[in-house]
Order: sequence, then structure tokens, then C-alpha cells
Amino acid sequence: MHLFYTPDIQPSHPQYFLNEEESKHAVRVLRLELGAEVQLIDGRGGLYTAQIKDAHPKRTILQITNVITAYGKRNHYLHIAIAPTKNLDRLEWFLEKATEIGIDEISLIICQRSERKEAKTERLNKIITSAIKQSLKAYHPVLNEGISFNKFIAKSFDGQKFIAHCEPGVKLNLKEELRHGGNCLVMIGPEGDFSPAEISLALDNGYKALTLGESRLRTETAALEACFEVNFLNR
Repeated sequence: MHLFYTPDIQPSHPQYFLNEEESKHAVRVLRLELGAEVQLIDGRGGLYTAQIKDAHPKRTILQITNVITAYGKRNHYLHIAIAPTKNLDRLEWFLEKATEIGIDEISLIICQRSERKEAKTERLNKIITSAIKQSLKAYHPVLNEGISFNKFIAKSFDGQKFIAHCEPGVKLNLKEELRHGGNCLVMIGPEGDFSPAEISLALDNGYKALTLGESRLRTETAALEACFEVNFLNR
């Protein structure tokens, strides 16, 4: 069944009108006709089943036939703060795969050793939207605009906070530390890693040093590894 992302849909309304872009895709590309069934997701946990009442290429009318709330809601909250990679394709790859696996919030942090100082979130959000449609996720992860490391570290977070880095020293692993069903924030640094000053500041602000294994991982790989571990340990 074909799936559409409809963030403005309201559960109490029996009908929904696809915008022109989605209507054109439904009628001209997918060639859906009167009576065809489709699914809709609102990004807030709602999964809708609907039937086409008017297959118009500019304003297709849908009749809502079923609504499931909190569809696929997970028992935990995962926030990953990641330094944008020099090659933006690698960040896009992470966002796509992390969305498919399961993630709630992503923050882009600009660090002392960051080679990329900005990343346009409009395109990155489209990557996320495509991934939730592909993997049938009813929740759309939040993508925050880029922010400096110092400003981000000063923000409060109600849950466990970790910083993964490559500097020597005592580090914890998620298998032993992660609280099942809780909120978790993991920070992943740029290609050159966090600076010692940044690591020290994070520890002073309640973060715990984290290991993701013996291998030296790329930024996007480390972030995805953390995403996988948190989801796996919360099963």
C-alpha cells in the first residue's frame, strides 16, 4: 500500500486533501484511481488508512477509514548530537539509516575541530522524511539546527548523557550503563574527534565518557553504532 507523509492531518477530521505535489505523485506517477487505499503518517505517531474519493492531480480527496495512534512507539528516547561531516553524503547516510533503525532527535554540533561549520537542514529533513516513509515509521525525528559545542553542552537534558571520544582514559559501555526504557543522549565528535577541552567540559556538565568498541570509527559510523546499541539494549 502506498504511503504519504501528511504532517498537518488531524485525527478528528474524516477527510484529508493531499497537497498539489503529493496529489500529482499519487495520480500521475502512481496512477492511483478512485477507491484505491493508501496509508498516511503524520510524524506524531498517527498511522491512517484512507480511500481515494477524488483522484484529482492538484487536490486529491481522501476519506479516512482507520486511525492508529502511537503506532510503533518505542519504550525509550534517543537523542544523538553529531558534528556534521566534511562530506555531507556521510551525514545524510547516517540520518537515513538511524531513522530506519529508530531515533527521536538529532542535533548538529559545531566543534573546535569541525571541518564543516554548517549544514542546511531543509535537505537533511527530506532525507529523514523519505526514510520514515520507507521504513513505515509514524514518528518523524526532530532535526535541530547547527549549534556550537559550548552552547549545546549548556542545555539541559532529562536522562543519561554520554560523550564518545578517542582520547585515553576510563570509559563506560552502554551494555553496562544504559537504563532500560529511559532517555539517552550521545555526543559524537567530528573527524578529528573532540578536543581535550571539550571532553573535559562535557564531563564537568554531567556527561560520561563512552566507548563504542576497540575500532576507530568514522563519525557517521560511530553515531550509527550508538543508535543501534541503544535500540538493541532497549528491546
